[in-house]
Amino acid sequence: MERLGPSRTNRADGSPAARIRLGGIGIDPLTQEGAVRRVLEALESGRGGQIVTPNVDILAAARRSRELRTIVEASDLVVADGAPLVWASRIARTPLPERVAGSDLVWSLSAAAAERGLRIALLGGTPDGATRPTERAAEILEARYPGLKIAGAWCPPMGFDRDAYQWRALVERVEAAAPDLVYVGLGFPKQEHVTVRLRAAAPKAWFLGCGASIDFIAGYRRRAPKWMQRTGTEWLFRMLSEPRRLARRYLRDDVPEALRLLAEAYRRRR
Repeated sequence: MERLGPSRTNRADGSPAARIRLGGIGIDPLTQEGAVRRVLEALESGRGGQIVTPNVDILAAARRSRELRTIVEASDLVVADGAPLVWASRIARTPLPERVAGSDLVWSLSAAAAERGLRIALLGGTPDGATRPTERAAEILEARYPGLKIAGAWCPPMGFDRDAYQWRALVERVEAAAPDLVYVGLGFPKQEHVTVRLRAAAPKAWFLGCGASIDFIAGYRRRAPKWMQRTGTEWLFRMLSEPRRLARRYLRDDVPEALRLLAEAYRRRR
């Protein structure tokens, strides 16, 4: 049975740090502010990294796939996007300080980047003919944070990661852009696979897998109201917004995974 509690791992700077194990995944016990600080400190030292923000959906996928579990565990920063992870950590008396959503990190990292003159790039979003959510998201971030440097905004076509020509073109764009931060909004696990391959093109950059965040910023999709974000019911809003795409997966995989996670926490508490 999976052990809940602290484990030893290495952070981006190579120093040992305690992660809280939940559902087979080690989570860094950081606030959003602490996560941003960790990234900035690494950038100042010339170190790149990868950020993964597990929720229950990611835990369920990682439980089924050793490959995905390895990718998540090997990431330099792993913070809890899903509220059930925070609840389970508190039940098990190894509390995470707060939920750190990728969709919130995009904003806080952008604010810090504007203050420090860092370059950011956006990769992903939902391609939809004349609609360019990635470019629109970049414009909105620039307007929100004056001085923010947008190094690139790319919305590649479906299958780009399997096409040698398109992949090489993307690598060349990333190399030329020389970003400090890259927001990869392709959905899990595609964005994580792409990040692993793409990091060689920008080894000193930090890559954040941010799911639908680019579409949220651009207004292409609606994010759940603040009260649903606070109460851990954002998943319900997303399921009701896109029932044909999400209902089966959420009800078949994610609800049982959340219950399993909480049950494990209760058992370990005794």
